[in-house]
Amino acid sequence: MPHPAPRPTPESTDPLTAELVVDMAAPAAPAISPDGRLVAYGVVANSGRDGRPHSSVWVAAADGSAAPRGLTDGTARAAAPKWAPDSASLFLTSDREERGTAQLRRILLDGSGDIARAEPLTRWRGGICDHYPLADGRTVALLAEDEPTPEDERREAEGDDAKVWGQHLPATRLRLLDLATGVVRTVDGLGDRHVVEVAQRPDGGPLAVLSWATPELDPGVTTAGLHLVAPETGAVQDLGPVGFEARSPVWWHHDGEWHLAHLAVTPGHLVGALAVIDTVPPATGPTVEQRDLTVGMSACPTELVQVADGPPLALFADGLDTALYRLDPQSLRFHRLSCAPGTPGTPGTLAGLTASRSGATLAVLLSTAREPRNVHAGPTGGPLLRLSDTSPELRGIRWGTQERLGYQASDGLQLDGLLILPAGRTRGQGPFPLVTMVHGGPYFRHADEFTLTAVDCGQWLATAGYAVFLPNPRGGSGHGHEFAAVVAGAVGGAEWTDILAGIDLLVAEGVADPERLGISGWSHGGFMAAWAIGQTGRFKAAMMGAGITDWGMQAGTGEWGAMDAALGGSTGWSGPGPHLHDRNSPISYASRIRTPVLILHGEQDTNVPLGQAVHFHRALRHFGVEHEFVVYPREGHGLHERAHQLDALRRIRAWYDRWL
Repeated sequence: MPHPAPRPTPESTDPLTAELVVDMAAPAAPAISPDGRLVAYGVVANSGRDGRPHSSVWVAAADGSAAPRGLTDGTARAAAPKWAPDSASLFLTSDREERGTAQLRRILLDGSGDIARAEPLTRWRGGICDHYPLADGRTVALLAEDEPTPEDERREAEGDDAKVWGQHLPATRLRLLDLATGVVRTVDGLGDRHVVEVAQRPDGGPLAVLSWATPELDPGVTTAGLHLVAPETGAVQDLGPVGFEARSPVWWHHDGEWHLAHLAVTPGHLVGALAVIDTVPPATGPTVEQRDLTVGMSACPTELVQVADGPPLALFADGLDTALYRLDPQSLRFHRLSCAPGTPGTPGTLAGLTASRSGATLAVLLSTAREPRNVHAGPTGGPLLRLSDTSPELRGIRWGTQERLGYQASDGLQLDGLLILPAGRTRGQGPFPLVTMVHGGPYFRHADEFTLTAVDCGQWLATAGYAVFLPNPRGGSGHGHEFAAVVAGAVGGAEWTDILAGIDLLVAEGVADPERLGISGWSHGGFMAAWAIGQTGRFKAAMMGAGITDWGMQAGTGEWGAMDAALGGSTGWSGPGPHLHDRNSPISYASRIRTPVLILHGEQDTNVPLGQAVHFHRALRHFGVEHEFVVYPREGHGLHERAHQLDALRRIRAWYDRWL
């Protein structure tokens, strides 16, 4: 059933401007205090004088008894709030002393949650990457690169900066900060491994440390390992390798044994759904057995959260929605507690889960189709109360109605997606020009939430009179491992026909005008847009943002090389060919393209390097295809600078206005 977008007032007539979109503040990284009384969170906005995102940290009473209060003034980039074990102080990172270099700070709070004292804790040259307050209350685990040596400083000053591949990225190391003395001690037993995440056993025992062999994503994510580190001595026990994209280590206790669980791609796969992997660390030596706790589930875990006094909580992508689950320690299976709690009868999505020490109270970022993401808190499995309100200016806008779609693929598989109707219009007033926006990943999804950014700009187009189709084809999350894994070596296959089936349905129902179809996407969605226009002439306009056009080149130059090789199906060094990746690459079908294409790409993109866009641009130029190629300086895989976000929004809408 359709439901209206974010809480419009009866007189909602304010125009949606590009400035409103990019300057919208958003909450991030909620952290509930161990005693469950307070929730700290970040607020990220884009309206700073330097045109770059800035952030501040706020705190609110978990029961809503006091209004949120800003703990930082927004003049520095403050982020990553984490509580001390006694809930009396909050640790965060801030670049107040040196712009762009984060240092650890501590804010001591009085009984009402107001600031009693704020103090800097580190002056680590190069900055702090992450921090984890430990259970003893006297120590904070830090992740930080080595400080530059005099030789490093000389080389930088003289421009003597040749990069030796494999040594060009500094490793992040585990260090322990003594709060009483300010002394920082490095844990040497991990050698040169790059530390990415830490979780301490709730009883004050060892640290579970997740590391890679190298800071490079490829091969780093394929070389992940788990270790136990004794915080008192720094002694290290290697537990052995873990799966692809391993993350989120959490401890839990049952029947006298401590378990250690984490998220990783389903064992034996580079492409597929995330799974929860569990083990019982031995007293000495490596792990003997790892168990998949989510095997056979149709929902996909997205977050795993440690609870000091009980089994872990988890968020699962479940179709268009997100549900809260708890592990049953007896059956070793996850059981659903609620779906977007706090909004009875209204589905939604959850992210950023954080739980109190007892697990009785949680905080989370909650969004529905009619509410942008905000911080909510309440009892676990019960109704949640909204604490933040970071974008009240959106209530004056008339939005497009967002509908949930369910339809069948050509082979009968049940699929889902979303339809955003033009603002102020109903289905009966169609057909409308339709823009299909394909999500990235491919292991991602369009969830039934309110999304409005320079990349996910469906409502931006809806307010200009377009219907927008947000499909969830095979390869994405929310439907189990097999659904996600089917695209390995077969990108552009079933996922393309899944998208086409949804478009055909909307045409047949009179929603979409078959003569005014457009398609767009970013990253893997950009690949799908380029793929689509090489397979059919039905689209009158396309936008490819940071898209892959040659899977062989991507496997050799993109930072996710191993995964990209698995998606494309082969590599250029597999032999003289023919190669499967050529058959799966849009560049191979460039001679067929007649659709006008807008190409957008960040100049510093290492995920999908700029060469992918240049390659496609030259092919389109060779075949005389109408297109516009735009490169954004200093940008990576997404757009962060305000001026670039404004440009992209206006340029995308103008492109569709011109051709549809």
